[in-house]
Amino acid sequence: MNNGALAIDAMGGDRGPEEVIAGIALAHSLGQIPEELIVVGQKDVLAPLLETQGLMKHGFLRIHHAPEVIGMDEKPTDTLRKKRNSSMLQGIELVKEGKAQAILSCGNTGSLMAGGTVRLRPLQGIERPALATVMPGAKRNGKWCLIDAGANPEAKPEHLAHNAILGSHYMRGAHGIANPKVGLLSIGTEEGKGGQRVSEPHQMLKKLSEVINYQGPVEGFQVYNDEVDVVVCDGFVGNILLKGSESLFHTILKILREELGSSLITKAGAMLAKGAFQGMKSRLNPEEFGAAPLLGLKGHVLKAHGSSNRFSFASAIKIAKEILQHDLIAGISKDIDDANQIIDSMKNPEPNSA
Repeated sequence: MNNGALAIDAMGGDRGPEEVIAGIALAHSLGQIPEELIVVGQKDVLAPLLETQGLMKHGFLRIHHAPEVIGMDEKPTDTLRKKRNSSMLQGIELVKEGKAQAILSCGNTGSLMAGGTVRLRPLQGIERPALATVMPGAKRNGKWCLIDAGANPEAKPEHLAHNAILGSHYMRGAHGIANPKVGLLSIGTEEGKGGQRVSEPHQMLKKLSEVINYQGPVEGFQVYNDEVDVVVCDGFVGNILLKGSESLFHTILKILREELGSSLITKAGAMLAKGAFQGMKSRLNPEEFGAAPLLGLKGHVLKAHGSSNRFSFASAIKIAKEILQHDLIAGISKDIDDANQIIDSMKNPEPNSA
């Protein structure tokens, strides 16, 4: 069952609208299109591309004209003031007005997060939204959610508790994990390791056993071993982990290419193992995991990789469809309310009656 319209910023990203439209066509061919698509951007550019892909004849799609484009290197503060008619901000407005239930963009990350936060506003009880990104695990088809991946560099303990709830709902709703296991990223699993920035949220998370499936602190070497499904941290640490992981993946591929091409014997071995290497690349490639949602807002905002090709963008549309099919916002709101009551009781304990 589909549950709403997806607005797509067709002008953002490094590869331009041609690749975005090709990604829409691919998603359609795979049966991964939501109930309705609103393609946002310059109509004179988009209409011919959609016509070429044979998409204009389908009733699920329409164009929303937006004359301006936000560049990948523009400052968010400038774009919010000066480019209100851009494809990205017009897409966000469609969500705010209820004409769409989600926006997907591979454009300027800062502008998308700032625009989404300012125009859609956080859900009741949430101070800061968080960016969730899915990472590969060691097992075949293994995956885990990193939250926050960069939206909120300076997080309070209650923000991290909220992140655990947001990540749990995302992995349950969009990725089919019934009871996601949650871990708090730290430098050790023992009590007291990591200092106050870990100990306070750790105590909070332990109290939320009725809301989340908290497993305790996890170290960096554990996150890729499928020990937990949601890894919670602040946006500063999360963005370092994300960028470092992506860099390591590309470094591994570069070293493999160099070593496998170093002699006739290694080249022959590479040809024999070509399928295995392609499988490894597919499993480790961050772009294979589609879009990263900005969770905790009164509307769904999804960020695809800036360099997304048509395959990556089709995967992002699939994730958006999964999110639309599950009422994440209602479930998140209830759990946040329950969690905040527990957190408030921890901060303001009732005096002992004597």
